[in-house]
Amino acid sequence: MSKDSFPKPNLTSDSGIEIEKVYNQPRSDADEMPGKFPFTRGVQEDMYRAKLWTMRQYAGFSTAEESNKRYHYLLKQGTTGLSVAFDLPTQIGYDSSHDLSEGEVGKSGVAIDSLADIEILFEGINLQDITTSMTINSTASILLCMYIALAKKQGADLKNISGTIQNDILKEYAARGTYIYPPKPSMRIITDIFEYCSKEVPKWNTISISGYHIREAGSNAVQELAFTLANGKAYVKAALEKGLDINVFAKRLSFFFNAHNNLFEEVAKFRAARRMWAHITKELGATDARAQMLRFHTQTGGSTLTAQQPYNNIMRVTIQALSAVLGGTQSLHTNGFDEALSLPTEDAAQIALRTQQVIAHESGVTQTVDPLGGSFYVEALTNEVEKKAWDYIRRIDEMGGAVAAIEKDFIQNEIASSAYKYQNNIENGSKIIVGVNKFAVKEKPFNNIFYVDDSVRKVQIEKIKAVKEKRNNTQVVQSLSALEEACKNGTNVMSHILNAVEVYATLGEIADAMRKVFGEYK
Repeated sequence: MSKDSFPKPNLTSDSGIEIEKVYNQPRSDADEMPGKFPFTRGVQEDMYRAKLWTMRQYAGFSTAEESNKRYHYLLKQGTTGLSVAFDLPTQIGYDSSHDLSEGEVGKSGVAIDSLADIEILFEGINLQDITTSMTINSTASILLCMYIALAKKQGADLKNISGTIQNDILKEYAARGTYIYPPKPSMRIITDIFEYCSKEVPKWNTISISGYHIREAGSNAVQELAFTLANGKAYVKAALEKGLDINVFAKRLSFFFNAHNNLFEEVAKFRAARRMWAHITKELGATDARAQMLRFHTQTGGSTLTAQQPYNNIMRVTIQALSAVLGGTQSLHTNGFDEALSLPTEDAAQIALRTQQVIAHESGVTQTVDPLGGSFYVEALTNEVEKKAWDYIRRIDEMGGAVAAIEKDFIQNEIASSAYKYQNNIENGSKIIVGVNKFAVKEKPFNNIFYVDDSVRKVQIEKIKAVKEKRNNTQVVQSLSALEEACKNGTNVMSHILNAVEVYATLGEIADAMRKVFGEYK
């Protein structure tokens, strides 16, 4: 089919919701107000009039030394929170020296093998003065303990350190694949983290229930919302079964959503998410308003970035960031325009951060709360997104919940079907991607690419050797043995992981100690 003979675009949202020519006033709760149940209009009464969202830039590559330089650069540019990307071996519990780590060390994020790397990663950064988000799941307990161990070495009051670990393993089984242990022990570790942090680091967000990777795998906005909230229900129920108080642990739950290009549908998704979660937590027993609030971080859509005409991605990221702000996000990361080609360069990271700053300080959208509230279109779309998401959640509940739905491949198949439909629409031209299937031009190669070479692995292997030569190996063996025993007898594993971290057991050694008891999920 030629470029000029594409069929007329469908007048539907990306989730298949038919868009009317004009909207009249829809069903809405006229008395809904920001900061009040069910929080459709925002979780704070004053929102950005009182405090802007946290501006994060997701960063991490190569060694801890190199990533530390990028963090200091971003802090000087005005970022207000750090967000750590870890390489693949770190995510799945292998040291850089492991055979399976070859070719992956430092590539998709920073390589972390022991507490020594964390000490370098945050050198010159006071953990009490910054919030840190760590995108880590199967090894979240280990990385959190490394962060806590460093905070202790800095003399920090653990009651005052704050940040987030993603710690969302269910979406790994459904959409991403960086799991280690089977679902049951993985859920046990997560609830151990809930319990430990509520006492020791009460300001820490113990999970960031992620729709981001569900969307990156090919879901539409409605599916992202529904599957994320269904996973959230599963975590709450697991914590309740452990005997934890929903009015305590639910206050530290957070969510992580994607933002794509359909601005109004994304805003509707964020508004619907708050309203739905408020009702879900209330039904599960939450009576404290803060335990009913859905607080969320947003990242602009990596899968929407194109290698063709990469500067177009600046506009895409701007639209996506604006949707997150209009939708009431608490934290935001904006992608670099070059991320379809490589890790972001410093220039791309600066433009991404400046995008947030321009929205915050020049656009005027922060001057009033829920500025699109009352729009006939946005209110109707919020209701429609919510209705379709509830339909999915009811189907998942009938299967026995999110874990059962994942085990039956229901969620995976729905995502795959959506991804196929989306790609098919691009190929037949009913979905236009500027610079890809429309308005394409012959381009010169884009040469400003950030590259991490394989020498990083050699550096990390030498660092591991140095750590093992310097540490007390008797203490390491004892701490790992105690951790294994805790895994067997049901004791909370967190204090044992922390003990192992503090005597410089490596990430791989700690993960292996738990592998011996829990096995690996295949």
